[in-house]
Amino acid sequence: MKVLIDTNVALDILLKRQDYANAFAVFKLAEGKIISGSISASAITDIFFLSKNDLGKRPAKEALKKILSVFKPATVTDGHIYQALDLDWNDFEDSVQYIVGESFSADYIITRNVQDFASGSIPAVTPEQFLQIITDM
Repeated sequence: MKVLIDTNVALDILLKRQDYANAFAVFKLAEGKIISGSISASAITDIFFLSKNDLGKRPAKEALKKILSVFKPATVTDGHIYQALDLDWNDFEDSVQYIVGESFSADYIITRNVQDFASGSIPAVTPEQFLQIITDM
């Protein structure tokens, strides 16, 4: 099963915030190769920028390396950007992430902002919802 991890879920893991326990459980599923997880390459700079403010530059880089050892960067091309612009969603970042997920046939987008992906055909679920899906399989 292939999943795209949204920026907010990666930050939950790195900064141990809000939904850390469920987000970390998703990380462990990917680390154990039960699922294949990716993060949009365009989100990685945002994740670093936001985490370095809380952790400091060096710890943020080390934490990001750990995340990226499990959740692989998913390429963002110029074509993805143009496709995302054509979606005309409220949040352009979410548009790009959605198109990237489509490009590698993601089964789910794991996010805390499910409503931001409601117009797409890839199911968007919270980490908690995703863990329930895996449990029910």
